Amino acid sequence: MPKISLTSGHNLTGHLLVATPALMDTPFERSVIYLCAHSAEDGAMGLVVNRRLSQPMLDDVLEQLGVAPVPPRRRIGLCAGGPVDSSRGFVLHSADWEGNGSMAVNDSTILTASLDILRVIADGAGPQHALLAMGHASWEAGQLEDEILRHNAWVSAPATEQIVFSPDHSGKWRQALASVNLDPAWFSSDSGNA
Repeated sequence: MPKISLTSGHNLTGHLLVATPALMDTPFERSVIYLCAHSAEDGAMGLVVNRRLSQPMLDDVLEQLGVAPVPPRRRIGLCAGGPVDSSRGFVLHSADWEGNGSMAVNDSTILTASLDILRVIADGAGPQHALLAMGHASWEAGQLEDEILRHNAWVSAPATEQIVFSPDHSGKWRQALASVNLDPAWFSSDSGNA
């Protein structure tokens, strides 16, 4: 498995973290996380982008928040963004829309944590690509680097619109591994024993 070279100052903001077999039987098994922020001093924060939430439905969330119209004129993906603050929503979206509570991750992606974006989306407008994540994942300073370098828990992959915003949540893990030339079969727990 390729090693990530994390020198001081190396920043993974805007990249994907792809779970390896080291995370088997944990809540992060086969997770794909979009890193919204990462620094050696402050740690990291990201959103799991491949865990579809079946309940509540987007319409239910909008209704609970008092966002009209319900049903919305436009729907976006809803996923379980991580175990931290799971009742708080974050909209990860393309950079063609910005408003109050928006934070640029990079030139192509923005994270917004205000109701304004949900109102705009429910009304049929807003950014071209978007997903609503309930909760997030976070690491203290040095923790993510330790998980990557000492425990081989994550592989870094480039973030593409096709992977991040695809409605095919179940295929994102394989797609992210393929983007760095890793075959998911190498990670299979079903392989034979010698």
